[in-house]
Amino acid sequence: MQENRLALSRAREGFVPVSGGRVWYRIVGDGAGIPLLLIHGGPGVPHDYLEPLGALGDDRPVVFYDQLGCGRSDRPDDPGLWRLERFVAEAAQLRAALGLERVHILGQSWGTILATEYLLGKPSGVASVVMANPCVSVPKYLEDLERLCADLPAAAREVIARAEAQGDTETPEYQIASFEFYRRHVCRLQTWPEALNRSVAGMGAQPYLTMWGANEFTCTGNLREYDGTAGLREIAIPTLFLAGRFDETTPESTAWYQSLVPGSELAIFENSSHMPQLEEPARYLSVVRDFLRRAERRHTG
Repeated sequence: MQENRLALSRAREGFVPVSGGRVWYRIVGDGAGIPLLLIHGGPGVPHDYLEPLGALGDDRPVVFYDQLGCGRSDRPDDPGLWRLERFVAEAAQLRAALGLERVHILGQSWGTILATEYLLGKPSGVASVVMANPCVSVPKYLEDLERLCADLPAAAREVIARAEAQGDTETPEYQIASFEFYRRHVCRLQTWPEALNRSVAGMGAQPYLTMWGANEFTCTGNLREYDGTAGLREIAIPTLFLAGRFDETTPESTAWYQSLVPGSELAIFENSSHMPQLEEPARYLSVVRDFLRRAERRHTG
């Protein structure tokens, strides 16, 4: 284990070969705790918006990576790669390449689908999982979105409905109307942080369009029917669910997911939407840090 710790402290940034190409990773911090592996959202929205979690590096190494097809990772032009099972295998390949014998996992948004499917494979050495802003049932998420979109201003609803009926979602009017949803339910900060803007700029269009669709509230991709809620009952490690009060992955649905995992915990961020690590960073870091420390004592006790 000491050799593994030394390897982690030396391997700060690089690339790992996975099915379909290479993925980029960065390790922040050299605290003595069990490493934390971050699985970002999207599909195809790179890690940058999760950067505040690097502050946990004084406790433990924090491992960021960009999934294949976005950010600093390779971007192969092959729609056949953008499948859930390939991304699950990719996470396992990254973990093996970095020698993460013991690990905490934090999945955010789409990353909670990945985390759920990865854990269903019963991997060894996982000390805990944080399900941040979870979308474990896409049909349930789409039901929530229908309600949230119904509360948008009438003018925005009309623009969105007309553009989607005509199949033209590239117009400036549509983008402006869509942003009305984003500013309410994705990030409520008046000025979006630079890290979030970098994630948007580094998005991988092909995985997002293939697996999801034109935007957050229009799912036409191969994840449309995904429902992993039955698998939640099989999670037998310490589990923490997180959501913002105004989250597109609503606190009500998050509380339901949490009820399916025996002994799991729930934290709601009252002044946040889908990005509480950016909207309420101090409390977010405190909640996650405390959970990881307690889970680690159980894992090593």
